Amino acid sequence: MGLPHGVADRLSGTARAGVVPRRRWLAAAGLLGLPVAGLSVCRAVDLPWPETVVQLLSFTPWLVVPAGFSVLCAVAARRPMAAGAAAALLALQAAWLFPTGHARPLPPAEGTGAELVTMSVNAKLGRADAGEIVRLVRDHGVGLLALQEYTPALEQRLEAAGITAELPYRISAPAKDASGAALYSRVPLQSTGTLAGTRFPMVSARLELPAPDGGAAVLEVTNVHTRAPVDGGLGQWRKELAALGRLPESAAGADAAASGAGGQQAPLLLLGDFNAGYDHAEFRHLVSAAAAHPLVDVATTQGARLIPTWPMDLPLPGTTLDHLLTGPSIGSTDYGVHRVAGTDHAAVVATLTVPAPG
Repeated sequence: MGLPHGVADRLSGTARAGVVPRRRWLAAAGLLGLPVAGLSVCRAVDLPWPETVVQLLSFTPWLVVPAGFSVLCAVAARRPMAAGAAAALLALQAAWLFPTGHARPLPPAEGTGAELVTMSVNAKLGRADAGEIVRLVRDHGVGLLALQEYTPALEQRLEAAGITAELPYRISAPAKDASGAALYSRVPLQSTGTLAGTRFPMVSARLELPAPDGGAAVLEVTNVHTRAPVDGGLGQWRKELAALGRLPESAAGADAAASGAGGQQAPLLLLGDFNAGYDHAEFRHLVSAAAAHPLVDVATTQGARLIPTWPMDLPLPGTTLDHLLTGPSIGSTDYGVHRVAGTDHAAVVATLTVPAPG
């Protein structure tokens, strides 16, 4: 004996009502997961991707958010295969958050090196608050300051704010556009040239730091500001990152030629606005371009890779474009990111221990 006709219809309708939400959950899982999967392919495969893809890759760490919701939606849809695929995609995003293949642990300080607090900030066409910059220099005991987008007006405001009392030596080339740059230092700076073929001048300098044992630690510094991969600048951006990746090997060759066979290379520091991060293959190549002379990203070794440095003046997800890259012989501590009024980039500060020749 069957159920009454009306009761059967109501039960059938209830069953169908349960199916429809599951289908909607499954559709939501797909809508969230497919863009993540597409960008993940671009993150994983080293190809010369177009500008839009390169720009989106800057925000790869944020993909954990839609990937996580995709897992929840697939579970709500009660589709084990979809949930498994979404979980695998989420696991991939989590693995990329903490790169291990390129971040090499820095050796502990042995007590014979020289400590140097370094700071870098892109001043956004010279609009950064000069008083805040000087305050950060003073409060953190900064001994080396790198500025990008450094203008004549900013130079005057820094002088008025007392930068010379803190950092009396400088190599500066102010400009009214984004091409100006400066290095300020507590110890004398010796200019060693400018990286060839760049959109914005990237000045290199050498400085000697007094070591505790009475010797001196020598450091080679390059103030970095690459062309952004926008408005047709993608090719130039790639060329500049590749040129920066060749610096460690070039410096090693120059030092060996100067001091003869077996000569030691002066440790390197590249700091500034790279307009790139670990989710760009071009940046990963820069860090490990020469196996014999790798570079180390200080933020990554200090567990701070995910602290954004741009954009600081907009309500948008942030990403890390400003870096301190060192040779593996340099120790580091006290990495921090600090907002500066007037600019869309944060200041990055770290204490480095530069080894002195034994």
